[in-house]
Amino acid sequence: MAGKLEGKVALVTGAARGQGRSHAIRLAQDGADIIAVDFVSAVDSVTPFYGPATEEDLAETVREVEALDRRIITSTADVRDYEALKAAVDDGVAQLGGLNIIVANAGIFTFGTETHRVDEQSWRDLMDINLTGVWHTYKAGADALIASGKGGSVILISSLAGFKGLANVAAYTTTKHGLVGLMKVLANELGPQEIRVNTIHPNAIDTPMVKNEATYKLFRPDLEHPTLEDAEPAFAGLNPFGIGFIDPIHVSNAVAWLASDEAYYVSGGQIPVDAGAAIL
Repeated sequence: MAGKLEGKVALVTGAARGQGRSHAIRLAQDGADIIAVDFVSAVDSVTPFYGPATEEDLAETVREVEALDRRIITSTADVRDYEALKAAVDDGVAQLGGLNIIVANAGIFTFGTETHRVDEQSWRDLMDINLTGVWHTYKAGADALIASGKGGSVILISSLAGFKGLANVAAYTTTKHGLVGLMKVLANELGPQEIRVNTIHPNAIDTPMVKNEATYKLFRPDLEHPTLEDAEPAFAGLNPFGIGFIDPIHVSNAVAWLASDEAYYVSGGQIPVDAGAAIL
């Protein structure tokens, strides 16, 4: 398959489902080969709200990328475990021949409470996965990315919560703001080598992390067991388009653009894919 990313290799974390799978497939559609990493194990502070990705989820990502006649190397490393992640990235680089694109997508969301009531383990898990895990992802791929030369791209998946101070979502919001600071540092470090670094800021995306009863209850605390139908009007009220959820492909289109030479001098940017939610 010829495409804008022909001959490129992309690392995608959180690739088993949701946004990560969508990013991997979209990059493969443009010709990239994929190093796909996911944890596929439970995080205790998250499991009361939504379940982890599975080996079968990751296998489906493989099937969909291979159906595009692209190569994909998978690993079940945890982004909190730098040594395991580095081994996974090194193996992928050795098999695919380099690394040109890093998409640090893996992340978790735990649910709303007043900031002084946030559970200690929940706070720690969010920092370790959403922030330190992104640093680990870059760190694990940095040498190979730099060795591949100019034109590389690092894409950190932040959030609407990287723009706004969302009440009762302190830990998650802190991590997503932190990614913006990391991005700005890396954009300055890598600019002389013509490697670009940007963040993408989605709003509510149609994935299991968002579509679950605990998230619905953030918006409908008046109901004991709110449903999607109960909560969707409140989600729609977050943006001037008046839509409840954004399909992952729209985020993936932004990923593919930032990964390509079409965005060659786009660096240090905070790219919203939020139906205008950040301006409300």
